[in-house]
Amino acid sequence: MTATALKPASAHQSPARPAKATIDQWGQLMAAAQAGNGGAYNRLLSELGPWLTRYFSRRLPMSMVDDAMQDTLIAIHQKRHTYDPARPFGPWLGAVARYKWIDRLRAMGRKATVSIDDELIEPSVEDHESAVTSAVLLEELLTKLKPAQATVIRLVKLQGFSIEDAAHRTGQSESLVKVNIHRGLSKLAAIAQTGS
Repeated sequence: MTATALKPASAHQSPARPAKATIDQWGQLMAAAQAGNGGAYNRLLSELGPWLTRYFSRRLPMSMVDDAMQDTLIAIHQKRHTYDPARPFGPWLGAVARYKWIDRLRAMGRKATVSIDDELIEPSVEDHESAVTSAVLLEELLTKLKPAQATVIRLVKLQGFSIEDAAHRTGQSESLVKVNIHRGLSKLAAIAQTGS
């Protein structure tokens, strides 16, 4: 499938919630991009940019919107291999955007003040097996790290504590917390790439 075979997104759709046809087109563009179609990938990113800007404009201070949008596009690029073309694109995109939004809220040092509405996800009851499996695998991976690294990764990356709070809880200096997080994540990435 080529990018030119797909119709452009409708200009009459809601700015907050893209039409289902648009989301389906984005899924087709991502599938084409995964197959090596650079034109489809460029089109996808150019169409996602304005939607992400609107998404973050409703959730963050205006000074943070552009950075959040750019971070999300980078995350989409880095995680594009995780999208399964047999599944809907909307939930995948929504998850990436929400994670980046939550990252921004944590960076601001405050809790979310707006509700997380699943704009792209149709209501359904899902099986939690994959989430449980992921949590078990993550815990298993963390056991391969030095205890100081695993502890600060749990506190900062999984539980949302600040570097300062993690330093206070563990007795490590703030710079050591940062070093341990960096080294621990680097080791996890190496394990994930080599499979051991």
